[in-house]
Amino acid sequence: MSSFIKKSVPFFFLLTACQAQPLISSSPSKAMLRAASLHALPRTLFPEVPVPPGNPITQAKVELGFRLFFEPLLSANNKMSCASCHQPQRGFSNGQANAAGVNGQRGNRNVPSIYANAFYSSLFWDGRSPSLEDQALGPIQNPIEMNESLENVVKKLSGHPYYRAKFQQTFGTPVTPQGIGMALASFERALNLQPSVYDRYLQGDIDALSPAQERGMVLFGRQAHCATCHKGVQTSDNKFHNLGVGMNLPQPDLGRFNVTHNSEDRGAFRTPSLRNITRTGPYMHDGSLRSLEEVIDFYDKGGIPNPTLSNEMNPLNLAPEDKADLLAFLEALTSEDNLREIAALPGIQMPAERLPETIARLR
Repeated sequence: MSSFIKKSVPFFFLLTACQAQPLISSSPSKAMLRAASLHALPRTLFPEVPVPPGNPITQAKVELGFRLFFEPLLSANNKMSCASCHQPQRGFSNGQANAAGVNGQRGNRNVPSIYANAFYSSLFWDGRSPSLEDQALGPIQNPIEMNESLENVVKKLSGHPYYRAKFQQTFGTPVTPQGIGMALASFERALNLQPSVYDRYLQGDIDALSPAQERGMVLFGRQAHCATCHKGVQTSDNKFHNLGVGMNLPQPDLGRFNVTHNSEDRGAFRTPSLRNITRTGPYMHDGSLRSLEEVIDFYDKGGIPNPTLSNEMNPLNLAPEDKADLLAFLEALTSEDNLREIAALPGIQMPAERLPETIARLR
């Protein structure tokens, strides 16, 4: 495994729920806050990402996956790449409620960030894909996204000298759909984040958080109950919950139910990671909430009532200053990624090859 992948960076671990314990006083000391954090949070650093036995990470796969992520040949009109919707400057989302495909059609779901994808047990908002390798090929074939057949993608990539050589180097084969999925999955697993302000706090820098962020941290794990679902390495419980979003519409998106056909899953969607959440708005599975302030207000009201609303959704009765503190804490979860480090790897291009501008800007 390449040394740049082995240098794993700390990944934050959010507060686990402490609902049964009394709340910290309104003016907690730093010692009390620190004690509360250590009680609720494991201090383990970011482990090596989970990797399936059939697709170990190699530098060659990451290089190929990076190149494919920015490759418009994956789409029917040869103009749309993965990065067209998963934009690095927007936390690998797109700043819109949903996204337009090659024919201008729009889906009904928000573009999810790819940060922490390596830790999900299933992919997409409804969890319909069992692996990153499988998920990577879905948007290519989706008629309202890239609208291309895998057969045509293989044919187009096979006509490019870089891809012919790189697939042989990486897999010992010509271009194949399986290789495309494996390379894209390896790139996403290699995409790591630098320590955030909150990470530094967990590592012992008790002055890293501002007073408002410290208060927000306590609220996150206790009164606001955010950490009931937003917990663990990827700040997600890897489960699906009905928050009521869109369930007041005449024909609501039923989410996980469309996969499992279990009536209890009606309107349930995966808990997303909060990594770089300040950069990935608008929010919720349908992009209906424009700001984090709106998200906090939505949770404060207890969501939207419906027959399968999660038991965790209840009015929070947060004061305005509580909401401001929660927002401050969410801002402490922002950090830079290692995309430019990946872009600088030597196998991204052939000797003397002129790279597309979207990639050249990152180098």
